[in-house]
Amino acid sequence: MKGFKRKDALFSLCGLNCGLCSMHLGGHCGGCGFGNQSCALARCSLEHGPIEYCFQCDKYPCERYESIDEYDSFITHQKRKADLRKAQQIGIENYGAEQEKKVKALEYLLEQYNDGRKKTLFCLAVNLLELSELEEIIAQADLETLEMPIKEKAAFVSSRLQRCAAEKGVELKLKKRKGGA
Repeated sequence: MKGFKRKDALFSLCGLNCGLCSMHLGGHCGGCGFGNQSCALARCSLEHGPIEYCFQCDKYPCERYESIDEYDSFITHQKRKADLRKAQQIGIENYGAEQEKKVKALEYLLEQYNDGRKKTLFCLAVNLLELSELEEIIAQADLETLEMPIKEKAAFVSSRLQRCAAEKGVELKLKKRKGGA
């Protein structure tokens, strides 16, 4: 969108963790404010500031956030409000540092444990699980899968991620709108 620029390529205006998105990882999207995508929230940001994150607006949370976490796109939208709240509480620098670690964890999972079919699962898991949980699963996998072929390694990590998510009541699946909308 013309005139909409940001400093943070990993965390969007509205709370998406762009650095953990399969489209961003594949080089198909530069992230919020780094591409040509049209966005109603970007227009809103320009009208109210410009502001870097929605939580900086004096009208936040507005009606746009009532059902913002209900459906996903290429990246999960399930924790946008919670992630914005966390960034606001711990500070954007601390949140950004955590996201950098999550990006590195995701890159490691993709390099070491992806059998060609786990990219979406890994992106979801890294978005929705806590960093400490991810680090624990990766450490366990590094110890227990050394001699395994990649398909078995991928299955091992996938099962651990799924188990951790299930224990937290999290489903590692994108939530699509019904009816193609």
